[in-house]
Amino acid sequence: MVKPTGITNRIRTLRFACGEMTQAELAERIGVTRQTVIAIEKGRYSPSLETAFRIARVFAVPLEQVFQYGNGADEADEEGTAP
Repeated sequence: MVKPTGITNRIRTLRFACGEMTQAELAERIGVTRQTVIAIEKGRYSPSLETAFRIARVFAVPLEQVFQYGNGADEADEEGTAP
């Protein structure tokens, strides 16, 4: 079983907002396989920084609107600022 990453994304939502772009179309535009897009979209694989920027560029949105890391509480715990 593959362990999910701590990164979540809005790729599926963004694809549908862009005229119901298919996973294959996105894969072609960013230079990866459809299987890679599926794995990224499902949170089973974290893309390279370069691929993440390519995805954001396809949707013409900032990187933070595509990918999110953690849930805020975890980040505060890591920094030692949580109660």
